[in-house]
Amino acid sequence: MSQVDAAQLESAIKCYQDPYLNEDLYALNAIQKVESDEQGNVTVEIQMGYPCDGIKGGMVQILTSSIENVEGVESVKINVTTKIIPHQVQNHMKNMDKVKNIIAVASGKGGVGKSTTSINLALALSQEGAKVGILDADIYGPSVGLMLGFPDGTKPKTHENQFFIPLERHGIQAMSMAFLVNDKTPMVWRGPMVSGAVQQLLNQSLWDDLDYLIVDMPPGTGDIQLTLSQKVPVAGSVIVTTPQDIALLDCKKGIEMFRKVDIPVLGVIENMSVHICSNCGHHEPLFGEGGGERIAEEYETALLGQLPLHKTIREQTDSGTPTVVAEPDSEVALMYRDIARKVTAELSQRAKNYTNLFPEIIVSQD
Repeated sequence: MSQVDAAQLESAIKCYQDPYLNEDLYALNAIQKVESDEQGNVTVEIQMGYPCDGIKGGMVQILTSSIENVEGVESVKINVTTKIIPHQVQNHMKNMDKVKNIIAVASGKGGVGKSTTSINLALALSQEGAKVGILDADIYGPSVGLMLGFPDGTKPKTHENQFFIPLERHGIQAMSMAFLVNDKTPMVWRGPMVSGAVQQLLNQSLWDDLDYLIVDMPPGTGDIQLTLSQKVPVAGSVIVTTPQDIALLDCKKGIEMFRKVDIPVLGVIENMSVHICSNCGHHEPLFGEGGGERIAEEYETALLGQLPLHKTIREQTDSGTPTVVAEPDSEVALMYRDIARKVTAELSQRAKNYTNLFPEIIVSQD
């Protein structure tokens, strides 16, 4: 039997278009190897640039079917892996050790479900195959500990009396001011103290080789946001809003802030987009509709998803088992995983951060 025609194989593989980047796998430089032997056995090695475990099965199925139609093919073996690289950050800063990409989740105002979104996004990324951490940067109102189900009084271990060892729950690493104080301690601090605390939590935590660190930002555009933009290498940001007009006004401010400090906005998430009645399932847009779409269009960014206002989302998060882990096959959990793939697919197309590859040059007078 003659060997399978290489051009036909390539054409068959190009039939698959990445659903998030709208390119074939050759255009995305995802094809690592294509081999066929004289018996018609075809092997394809694919390396994706973003975590996508949720769509790997469909990808393999579509590609297998397409390749099997090529003349002379007897069997197909496809292996899909993922390689996450550090992407370019603002002001050409160096990446943190042990953290490839930092993604800030922000909102222009409070009460839009930013922390709930941050937690579920981090968990969704983990389920997609990435190694993920979450930093609770909301010093005044830390909630990540509660949302991940850590009992009050849980403390991180320390290393050499200098570094914190992040706590782990549901497959992700977490650090929060809530782990260092009890829930009755008010943080009566001025801006510089708060900004310093965020830097300490970030830099003095021994993160364990993370692909992504999700930073749950406090609402607004104040000291912490400024510190983050000046001293922390952020690869991208996500803005959370609700459809109501006042939230959209603040959403615009958040987008403008990140753009001024040269941090790319990867997209907008519209939370509480529609209310779903827990009794009859009726859908009603309590806070208006179409706001997130208008913002995304105005600022030429992506509308990453429209999440519903549903009682179970709040109940599951308050109980320490957010929706993505409580009901992984639910419609809402699948929405979060779709958003996670959209965010990281967009990030995967941005330039690599090469600063860590160059040695530091020290000029001596000797």
